[in-house]
Amino acid sequence: MKDTNIGGAPSDKPISAAGGGGAQPRHRVLVADDDSCIRQLTADVLIQSGYQAWAVSDGAAAWRALNEDSYDLLITDYNMPELTGIELLRKLRGARMALPVILVSGVVPKEELIRYPWLKPTATLLKPYSVVELLGTVQEVLRATTSADLQGESRPTWRDQPPSENLSL
Repeated sequence: MKDTNIGGAPSDKPISAAGGGGAQPRHRVLVADDDSCIRQLTADVLIQSGYQAWAVSDGAAAWRALNEDSYDLLITDYNMPELTGIELLRKLRGARMALPVILVSGVVPKEELIRYPWLKPTATLLKPYSVVELLGTVQEVLRATTSADLQGESRPTWRDQPPSENLSL
């Protein structure tokens, strides 16, 4: 696959499709990004690579989707309306949802991640990123998660987090 930067034709439609390519098993990935070009291209790349992908346009829509269905991975932009990627992580960890998260951003929010170390995403991707970087990061995160599951290790449940008053948004 050609190493190109994420971008593409605009689309405001939510994406929900199953891929038929080479990723085994077909992991379910939720993509949350307010940029329709990045959202569309990211989902398309995942689908063409054999993943099942759903895409939403903001953090609030991602939170609703996470509560309505199950996913193997969340890829979320940091800077979004409604809920930022960090706010979405706070809600996710506060609900003790054991889900790997790839945080995508032009600049990694180091101060927030230092202030709330229990929010640490599984991986980060800096924009602009290539298709190769996206797929490599997704494969690495899912391989680590699947490997831990196969070895009988449980995914973290985020039980070691600070008291609930630190979870308010």
